[in-house]
Amino acid sequence: MPNVIAGMDTDRLARIPGFIADRYLDTSKFPGFSLLVSRGGEITHESHQNYSDDAIFRIYSMSKPITSVALLSLYEQGLFQLDDPVSDFIPSWAGLEVFVDGTPANYLTKPCERPMQVRDLLSHTAGLTYSWMHRHPVDAMYRRKGVDRLAGNTLEAMCDSLAELPLLFSPGTEWSYSVATDVCGRLVEIIGGKPLDEFFAQNIFEPLGMTDTSFWVDEDKADRFTSNYTVPSLSPFGVPDGAEGDDMVMFDDGSPGTGYRSKPVFLSGGGGLVSTLDDYHRFCSMLLNGGEFNGERILGRKTIEYATRNHLGSGGDLASMGQPVFSETNYEGTGFGLGFSVVMDAARSAVIGSEGSYAWGGAASTLFWIDPAEELIVIGLTQLMPSSAYPIRQELKPQIYGALVD
Repeated sequence: MPNVIAGMDTDRLARIPGFIADRYLDTSKFPGFSLLVSRGGEITHESHQNYSDDAIFRIYSMSKPITSVALLSLYEQGLFQLDDPVSDFIPSWAGLEVFVDGTPANYLTKPCERPMQVRDLLSHTAGLTYSWMHRHPVDAMYRRKGVDRLAGNTLEAMCDSLAELPLLFSPGTEWSYSVATDVCGRLVEIIGGKPLDEFFAQNIFEPLGMTDTSFWVDEDKADRFTSNYTVPSLSPFGVPDGAEGDDMVMFDDGSPGTGYRSKPVFLSGGGGLVSTLDDYHRFCSMLLNGGEFNGERILGRKTIEYATRNHLGSGGDLASMGQPVFSETNYEGTGFGLGFSVVMDAARSAVIGSEGSYAWGGAASTLFWIDPAEELIVIGLTQLMPSSAYPIRQELKPQIYGALVD
């Protein structure tokens, strides 16, 4: 008879670390891997390979759901509406226009079909982009202007820079992965009336007991901070001097001066947080439990249900609405809500799962998904960039869903 916890065959789950070791650790593709699976509030599997159980990871874009939750908590207080123009809060954005043709130095624009709204930022339909995309003249403009969290900007300065640049498309008409969530972080500061790190700490981290989640790692926790690696031939984020090829190389050993070891100038709600497996499980548990965890309510149940449905225009998926660029999810059968990718059609996505599951990942191959239909949370943490290097997300799903027995 199988060993069953919360309707999951734990013997089947226990095979996953062996798969990860054979596929990724013994072949030096990942430096290590930590995995947590829980169902109905009960942990059914937890394993740590080459990491301690309290290791601190750069979660990069897994910061985005946290920032989105922070902004939605202000929405619940009636402090803004989702269709409010962004320029109501950042006045310099009132004159934004859309790129039509040209080069980064000489280009034509046209007026937006409608003003950019707050919901466009939450759903990545704002017409913004990332400097590291390297696929469009507007990306190059971001690089020329230093619109990047590593460029020494504050959130306010970044938004001022963006006001001077064109959009990729008229807001609401397409989907493009972008700095939009960093702008959401700036809105949290403006509407919430305090710096982003303070707002997170007081309204999310402290209530949920997320004691190791922050924009930087304190000295007394430095020995738990993991090193980050990259595959030079695949990375769009830059590589160490002289690094090349398909093998994993050190990108950031977490030592003082390499980033995350002191409070940054730029508080990136789009990709600036560090966290642990336990902390992020607390955050996910709050979401799965309708906005409450251990007696602390962060959001209302209906807000989470609304945020985790598809908000793309005409009910489209990322394949029909999205820009063909790097992102943290499949495009077919997947939509996007207010801060999360959302499975619309599991068959079209070609990966086992449930409609209504929501997720996101980080650039260093970190991942999570929440399946409300199965009361399931899965979190995987490692430190290998880019996340598109290996299909670990797709490979974990059949193994985890295959362990469900009732």
